[in-house]
Amino acid sequence: MLSTDVAGLKAYMAEHPGAVIEDVARERKVTPRAVLEALPETMVRIGGGSEFAAAMADVAQWGEVTLIVHTDDAIFEFTGSVPAGEIGRGYFNLMQPKGLHGHLRHERCAAIAFVERPFMGKSSAFIAFVNVDGGIMFKVFVGRDETRALRSDQLQRFHALSERIAPARAA
Repeated sequence: MLSTDVAGLKAYMAEHPGAVIEDVARERKVTPRAVLEALPETMVRIGGGSEFAAAMADVAQWGEVTLIVHTDDAIFEFTGSVPAGEIGRGYFNLMQPKGLHGHLRHERCAAIAFVERPFMGKSSAFIAFVNVDGGIMFKVFVGRDETRALRSDQLQRFHALSERIAPARAA
């Protein structure tokens, strides 16, 4: 991207931090990763995709979360616990027979983004697993309690995982 395009995208995301990442990417003809990187620094940390299995193992202990897969054709949402998984036969395999299960191409994960930002008038926090093409494989959102506030136990785990995988840069 040209530096003027980057500056324009950063300005847009500073003004509209709650914009849908995939919509902005499509409208601006950039990757979702570029949109994530354009968020204000206080709202995003990005770490290496090599930590995919470690991140998923941690998330499997959080309890009920919402996992979202957003494509051009659909937005799939699953609310529940993410099952434990293991690497085998070239995939990260989610190990449960019912509910959320499947096979993830973990080696295509190039980055893991930790995002905290306002969305639709509320605080939100999610992990975006970003593929080698700059697309978002899927997102895992911190769950909400009965008052619709972010679950404090999960938010603590989110912050701890973020610090391990994408430590804050020294000022």
